[in-house]
Amino acid sequence: MSNSTAKGRRKSVKRTLASMVLAFEAFIIFFATLFVFGTNQEQGPLIWTIGLSFAFLLIATPAVLGSPWSYWWGSSLQVAMLATAFWAPLMWVIGFIFIGLWVWGLIAGATIDKAKEVIEESGIDLEAELRKRKGA
Repeated sequence: MSNSTAKGRRKSVKRTLASMVLAFEAFIIFFATLFVFGTNQEQGPLIWTIGLSFAFLLIATPAVLGSPWSYWWGSSLQVAMLATAFWAPLMWVIGFIFIGLWVWGLIAGATIDKAKEVIEESGIDLEAELRKRKGA
């Protein structure tokens, strides 16, 4: 089974990890919106508009990940998530955890992508090597 897309290019691990972080953040923002609404129902429409818009941005961003500017956009969403702590103080902790996951995903993903590129350029069939080792 190959990790290639239909165009023959490899899937980016960096993009995959960043997309996973953003998707989980969308759920967190939705639940944070529920919490803030529960504590301040007088401003319900404003709270839901901001919360759901932000969750939508988080869930839609993986569709554009891949170009350099998109990772800057994702980083700005991390800062925006941290800013939600002004309405729900526990979001300071959650925001810093997700910033850590975001940074880790970008660094680890880029490192893995570069390693895959080096292996491909060297002409080693990694999948065949792994099958040989399992059979041995």
